[in-house]
Amino acid sequence: MALKYTDTDRHILRLAVPNVISNISVPLLGMADTAIAGRLGDDANIAALSIGTTIFNFIYWNCAFLRMGTSGITAQAYGAGRHAECANMLVRAVWLAMLLAVLILVFQQPIGKYSLALMQGSDKVQALAAEYIFARIWAVPASILLFAIQGWYIGMQDARTPMYIAIFSNVVNIVFSVGFVFGLGMGISGVAWGTVVAQYTGLIMAVVFWLMKYRSYGAYFNLRDSLRLAPVVHFLHINKDIFLRTFCIVIAYTFFTAASARFGDVILTTNALLMQLFTLFSYLADGFAYSAEALSGRFVGERNGEALHRFIRRLMGWSLLIAVLFVGLYLIGWKEILAIFSPSDEIIACAGQYIGWVIAVPLIGAVPFMIDGIMIGATRTKILRNTVFLSTVLYLAGFYALAPWLGNTALWIAFLIFLSARGLLLYFGSDRLNAEKIIHDRL
Repeated sequence: MALKYTDTDRHILRLAVPNVISNISVPLLGMADTAIAGRLGDDANIAALSIGTTIFNFIYWNCAFLRMGTSGITAQAYGAGRHAECANMLVRAVWLAMLLAVLILVFQQPIGKYSLALMQGSDKVQALAAEYIFARIWAVPASILLFAIQGWYIGMQDARTPMYIAIFSNVVNIVFSVGFVFGLGMGISGVAWGTVVAQYTGLIMAVVFWLMKYRSYGAYFNLRDSLRLAPVVHFLHINKDIFLRTFCIVIAYTFFTAASARFGDVILTTNALLMQLFTLFSYLADGFAYSAEALSGRFVGERNGEALHRFIRRLMGWSLLIAVLFVGLYLIGWKEILAIFSPSDEIIACAGQYIGWVIAVPLIGAVPFMIDGIMIGATRTKILRNTVFLSTVLYLAGFYALAPWLGNTALWIAFLIFLSARGLLLYFGSDRLNAEKIIHDRL
């Protein structure tokens, strides 16, 4: 990448930086919730919060297709100057979000019951987790609607509004959780109800911002057009592919934790901490991937192959910069970062045996993140679905082939196989990121 700062770089950063800030606010909220639960005087509350959060993360991860599918189609309509389609896309996304939310609420009892059955906690922890789950479940409609609306904002090349919503709603979450838990004595359910209040606050903010910035699009709303069969089928088809892609990724990450447990508590804890380094990297990489969704979709909508080609080149340069940044950070400060999460000398020493594999993650993982964003924006979702499925198969096969001889090292090698396979398959599957073929859907 040429060192000269260009207009393309400015467009990338204008979208990436707010998304990175939004991403960073998520773990800060998680730490605050954990701190609140920890002050209830019983470690069972922390365990219950962990179980409940894991269950909701699984639900929301698998609903994230709604944000991605909405952002890609909206960005293309924006690039093509089709304002009516932008407006109707929001209507479709909101309808689908409401349908998903209703289904989850209707089936909340079996979802909660069977999810808790998979989590092997004590009776006390299970009871507290159930208390948390069946309170927080009422945030689901707001949370899923926010997926749809935030995806629409990103497609409209607006990353700042979702950032403002994320920051403010997270502050509201902390304030109300503290008030409910310590002011009203609601215990672990107070943390959940704080989340409920925050999510509906975020939803109200999203609507208010829309009225302030995009009210003119209301003139284009047309219920009949928004529910026309062809665009609805297209939207559902794209979301189906992204759902399957996301589900495979969830399986891959969940398997990593399950496989870690096979090697004992020390390895399980060590891998959990090392994955925090990957998570730190993913927050920054995802921010740039979100900008890739918005800009690639826009250029596809404009049918502007030259701009898309120029954007891809600059984005790959940024991915290299991100990779080098995190490799340097890990080389210099991995011990200090892990010490934030655990003071155990045994765990830190164990982590030292595998840190080399973790350092390789940004070098291998940066490009797949970026190409993923490009393909989501271009709505070339079939290639995303197929490559992630094949990468997951290679990941599982690699682990089971190597585990008898290499133990936990096999798990890290398999994880790197998963990341590298995603990158290589996407790169060659897109004819080396050929802009014209991406635009004209000839992949």
